[in-house]
Amino acid sequence: MLQMKALLVLFSYHHNNTERIANVFAKVLDAQIKTPQQVDPEELQEYSLVGFGSGIYGAKHHESLLDLANKLPHATYKKAFIFSTSAMLGGKKVANDHSTLREKLQSKGYMIVDEFACKGFNTNSFMKYLGGMNKGRPNAEDLKHAEEFAQKLKQIL
Repeated sequence: MLQMKALLVLFSYHHNNTERIANVFAKVLDAQIKTPQQVDPEELQEYSLVGFGSGIYGAKHHESLLDLANKLPHATYKKAFIFSTSAMLGGKKVANDHSTLREKLQSKGYMIVDEFACKGFNTNSFMKYLGGMNKGRPNAEDLKHAEEFAQKLKQIL
């Protein structure tokens, strides 16, 4: 059987919410974690699965992740997944938040096999004066969901 080789491309800086989720994925998938700045777009061809994630800023992934997606060479059925943490979840919000990155990746020939999102601690704008929002998130339950998500990815690959 071919060894699955996975990479997580991550931008996480405010409270490292997304990094905590990525660390769970990395453990389950035996994946390396790199920032968008550390990735050579050509090297993604070497991986059987690439996860792209960041916090959500203004209803989309971080600019550095979107910039990387723009620079990717065209791939054929390259498997990818998208993940994020954000202040708000629910309804169509996650699908909308992920849409910019999803469309960029799909336009480059990436096949999005799944998506993951959970709440993250947020102290942006006026929230910092109120002590923030979603304190303690991602929590143990979120991390458990992340582990289950990664196990499911491992099985479909």
